[in-house]
Amino acid sequence: MENPTRSPLQVLYVGSNENFIADLRANTELFALTQFDNGLKANSYIKSDEDIDAIVCEAFMYGMNGIEYAGILRGNKRLLKTPIILLAFEKDDDLLKKSFAAKGIIDDLYFYPVKPIDIYNRIRSLQQYYSEILDQKVKKKKKYEYKIPLMKRGFDILVSASVLLMISPILLIVSLAIRLESKGPIVYKSKRVGTGYKIFDFLKFRSMYTGADAKLAELKHLNQYSDGKNGGKEKKAEKDYELDFNCPECAKLPEGEHCSPILYIKGHKICENWYIKQKKELTDSTFIKISNDPRITKVGNFIRNTSIDELPQLFNVLKGDMSIVGNRPLPLYEAELLTSDDWSLRFMGPAGITGLWQVELRGKKGVMSEEERKMLDNQYANNYSFWGDIKLILRTIPALLQKDNV
Repeated sequence: MENPTRSPLQVLYVGSNENFIADLRANTELFALTQFDNGLKANSYIKSDEDIDAIVCEAFMYGMNGIEYAGILRGNKRLLKTPIILLAFEKDDDLLKKSFAAKGIIDDLYFYPVKPIDIYNRIRSLQQYYSEILDQKVKKKKKYEYKIPLMKRGFDILVSASVLLMISPILLIVSLAIRLESKGPIVYKSKRVGTGYKIFDFLKFRSMYTGADAKLAELKHLNQYSDGKNGGKEKKAEKDYELDFNCPECAKLPEGEHCSPILYIKGHKICENWYIKQKKELTDSTFIKISNDPRITKVGNFIRNTSIDELPQLFNVLKGDMSIVGNRPLPLYEAELLTSDDWSLRFMGPAGITGLWQVELRGKKGVMSEEERKMLDNQYANNYSFWGDIKLILRTIPALLQKDNV
């Protein structure tokens, strides 16, 4: 018998999996389904101004990637607040990473088989999010959102171009020294997350031996940001830590409902609040810094201690990826863990070469907890100003004389 408290959702399904289509069509009390096997046909339907409560599209369609297609859909102003859910039929860790990077484009990812009631409840939850919570965040974001002022952008271009011209002999000498000591590229590129979760190629002089990233897991016990609990004994790494996927708060709710947004960890479903709570018990802290890192070359040690390794970031500033002053853009693996509202505020400020926590950290001889660092990032995002940036630049100069590198 149809539940009188539920009304069918107008769902557009883009894909061709017969089993899932049959599941949705069998639940007429939940869904009024419109289905197309490819994006071109679906686009024609969307342009017809039909009402759509949500869009579910397959992660891999003939001739089209689901995430890319979702990006096209978000370009339609009518669909900015329409829940878009991705559906995959095989567990895929790479797809999970790409889905995180597409945050703001897709709202969730499910792996088949999935109960239709779970899809229904998730769409209803997202509708409430878009109509209530998102509207509140938009109001806050107007206060915090970083739009680079003309004066600041002009300052960035003038400073970065002038400095690059003046230090060009230094850049050449350092490039030669790096090449002579060890094989590999002179400039190291890494994906970083900057303002508003923008992902870009972050440039630094290479200071480590080639293949250093692959050795990171072996050295996590040396991480300065490890909290040192359990009497100083090393706790289990995340890959060895057995997560409890059954949230006690979710267990109090009706079937299919959750106390917070759903995450997928190695193919398992877990609510965000419960995952974050358990994450605090792990040795793997969000930020990673290793004292006397054996992966660093002799030239690398020198250019790190003198901050010469940071000079290629002036090209990032010139391109507009970063500013001279701002919050440090984070690697993807760090940004992935800062999903809660308390910590995601730091992405609402500008990304920069130097900033508040770098100056404070050097002043404290390189010793700073993870919580202190995140707090300073938020503090800067909340209170930054052009003249405040000038003061931080002036404070950076004596801070560079400190031995500890950030």
